Amino acid sequence: MNIYPAIDLLDNHVVRLTQGDYQQREIFGTDPLVFAQTFFEQGATHLHVVDLNGARNGQQAQFDIIKKIVSSTSLLVEVGGGIRTQAAVDAYLAAGVSQVILGTIAAKDPQLTKKLLQEYGAQVVIGVDAKNGQVAVDGWETSTELSAKDFCQELVSWGCQRIIYTEIERDGTGLGINGPLYQNLQQIPDLAITASGGVATLTDIDTLTAIGVEGVIIGKALYNGSLSLPEVLRRANRLSKEAWR
Repeated sequence: MNIYPAIDLLDNHVVRLTQGDYQQREIFGTDPLVFAQTFFEQGATHLHVVDLNGARNGQQAQFDIIKKIVSSTSLLVEVGGGIRTQAAVDAYLAAGVSQVILGTIAAKDPQLTKKLLQEYGAQVVIGVDAKNGQVAVDGWETSTELSAKDFCQELVSWGCQRIIYTEIERDGTGLGINGPLYQNLQQIPDLAITASGGVATLTDIDTLTAIGVEGVIIGKALYNGSLSLPEVLRRANRLSKEAWR
């Protein structure tokens, strides 16, 4: 199972939101590169970066710093937030980003999303952000009529290979993950699931490893010290090795 420490960027600051609420922001620093380098030094191989300004307005406000993170570390960096055109996808991939995450545009423009999935394959990941079981868009501020579970199943027919599923009600709360939810999603054939939202303890890591998800994104728990990245990596690696025996 891959471990994705998260860096959320808002107004050039490293922040964490609670339940996606821009008014409930906690600032952890002003130099994202320091956080990325620290995660790398602690053993991370992957990094999840979100441009929260972009998620709201569809612009790549944090492009330069994200490009710097990519060029300054050996991390496999995935990026989301405001990526709503093929030009934006091309720019991030040219900058060395390993995968781009489409969220709002996937719900609003299926034709473009299908085209991008067909053209870029595994380099395009779909972010399914769910609030009360429905897909939310525009930086999680707008709910749609789309059932998140049904949308996940439909994405497979579009050529999607991996989704990042975020349960917004749990994100940034430290409430722990919803095991039955991810167990259910894991039953969708030919779709890799990355869990996001609420990860707080090593028990969450144990549960997700047992379920067999592709990976887990960890944010606030790393910043407030309730989880140690080296310990999480050791736990996930040990459990994965045991599963293969």
